[in-house]
Amino acid sequence: MSASRFRELHHNGALLVLPNAWDAGSAVAIQHAGAPAVATTSAGVAWACGWPDGDKLPAGEMLGAVKRMARVLSVPLSADIEEGCADDPAEVGRFVASLVDAGVAGINIEDGGRDADALAAKIRAIRTALGGRDLYINARTDIYLRGIASGDAAVDEVIRRAGLFREAGADGLFAPGIAVPDEIRRVAKALGDMPLNVMWVPGLPSHAELYAAGARRLSAGIALAIEAYAGAAKGAAGFMGTAEVAGLSYPVLNALMAGAGG
Repeated sequence: MSASRFRELHHNGALLVLPNAWDAGSAVAIQHAGAPAVATTSAGVAWACGWPDGDKLPAGEMLGAVKRMARVLSVPLSADIEEGCADDPAEVGRFVASLVDAGVAGINIEDGGRDADALAAKIRAIRTALGGRDLYINARTDIYLRGIASGDAAVDEVIRRAGLFREAGADGLFAPGIAVPDEIRRVAKALGDMPLNVMWVPGLPSHAELYAAGARRLSAGIALAIEAYAGAAKGAAGFMGTAEVAGLSYPVLNALMAGAGG
């Protein structure tokens, strides 16, 4: 499905709610549930490929996972590529071009809470590498997620970074961790027609309240993947007749993957 169709979904008068998939099976299940588009979760994709989260998954394995998802989907697919699988902007541009060749309509690419200029350079390199081919670029800033700032300082820094990313060629801004309605409203107002993407966290306002505050896209993040893997552990314990395992959280699962040699 085209990037133009994916872009339209951000401007259709309702919150775009995107469940996040981690492999072809979860992607097609999410589509079957009625999702108008599917996004990947970088952590879930890394785990499905046998790697821990945190820029550890090799670009080739990420590309393979995305190709398998794109093959089974008839709705737009957006790929979370963390920081682009490389530090060199030109290399990031070439990688993203290969994702577009595979059929993605959009990407998330993040700043990791570090230098905003570095992500802006990657976004410019992506646009150059695409040579005019369309792609929805969702620029993610981790100011809230990593606790780099809060309150007014976080709002101001997110808005500042959004301006840099937009000038470089980003279509939307993803600010995972932002949850206070007034702060969402202030960021969204400053962005104007640049869609604001928020991520599900406990206590987040309702879909209607998020849209009223100015958010235009809601991502599940790792929530569905964690639930699925925890369910598998619980089901396996029940099937074997062993004691139920302790909760399978993000830190636990990521440590298990890292310990496995990822």
